[in-house]
Amino acid sequence: MHDAHASRAGETSVPLTASAVLVNKVGLHARPSVRLTQCAKKFVAKIELALAGDGPWTDAKSPVKVMRVKAPQGATLHFRVTGPDGEAALAAVLGLVRDGFGEA
Repeated sequence: MHDAHASRAGETSVPLTASAVLVNKVGLHARPSVRLTQCAKKFVAKIELALAGDGPWTDAKSPVKVMRVKAPQGATLHFRVTGPDGEAALAAVLGLVRDGFGEA
């Protein structure tokens, strides 16, 4: 039983949180939303985003839900990540936002 628990040792049970400011001119429109969800889907971790640090939280792996956020340029995107590859997932989505989704 100890070995089964050890395999979950790398799993993040406490959510990791961080934020980044949208720098691309049109904010979180269709193309950046799709790029964000494509990035998020590469990870096992649960990745959520919000416009406020206390939510409401949106599934970052759903293009439709991410587009509904309608965040303008200059808005702060807050991320909450839970899962075995949470640190890598958080670093990836933050990097994408800070890079302006390649549009800035």
